[in-house]
Amino acid sequence: MTGASVSFDVDGPADSPSIVFVHGTRLSRAVWRAQMDELRDAYRVVALDLPGHGALAGRTFTVTAAADEVARVIDAAAGGRAVVVGLSLGGYVAMDLAARRPELVRGLVLSGATAEPVGLLATPYLALAWLMDRLDGNGADAVNTWFFRTRFGPAIADPIVAGGFWSAGGAEALRALVGNRFAPRLAAYPGPTLILNGSWDLLFRLTVGGFARAAQDARRVRLGGATHLANLDRPAAFSLAVRRFVEGLPTAEGMPVAPPAGRRGQRSPTGRDGAQC
Repeated sequence: MTGASVSFDVDGPADSPSIVFVHGTRLSRAVWRAQMDELRDAYRVVALDLPGHGALAGRTFTVTAAADEVARVIDAAAGGRAVVVGLSLGGYVAMDLAARRPELVRGLVLSGATAEPVGLLATPYLALAWLMDRLDGNGADAVNTWFFRTRFGPAIADPIVAGGFWSAGGAEALRALVGNRFAPRLAAYPGPTLILNGSWDLLFRLTVGGFARAAQDARRVRLGGATHLANLDRPAAFSLAVRRFVEGLPTAEGMPVAPPAGRRGQRSPTGRDGAQC
């Protein structure tokens, strides 16, 4: 790894386009290890901890404070502008950032964040927050460690376990989402968006249409066999979808970025037809 701060990791060439990864609830920046390793050849890759999690566990989580932290890291480590990739909680934070600070966001990738946590749809968020409150300090780490080590191989599980689990911060973050609508924030962002959901992430797949219609310039990809943790279930496919999305973005001069050597002529999975890969 090229370098690390107290609250974020950074790798890849300093003069390359930047990608900033934002994790989901109760986890840490370690959840992006596979994507960091895969994409650091051509991009400046940065993964950060959100308030209430990891190195920032002592900070109170609010959506605004979390988005402001992402903005700070983009300025500090990503040259002031980046593609922002958000998983679950991180996707909601990314939409808030893109609405308020669009000049920092070259493109958005949203995974598992295409449901509005309002009305009846708020129930799963509140139920998970309740469960995290009850488990915090009562064997939650052991349960999470067992889950990740059983479900995934050491290359994925070991960094996540080492990064720790943050149930109290995760519960606080989930409650902070409830009652907020995020599709209007996505609609306020004028740039391109890739919506990248697992085929088995049914809650977010069933409600994806409203977010895709709200986005100014939306692409949709479905990762076959993946659940809510799509970047862990299908790490190579997730990374490839992100790579191809970034390759197709305009540069500051309005021209597409040329694909790296060996990738020209390959079909992109980020088509607007919601292709499955």
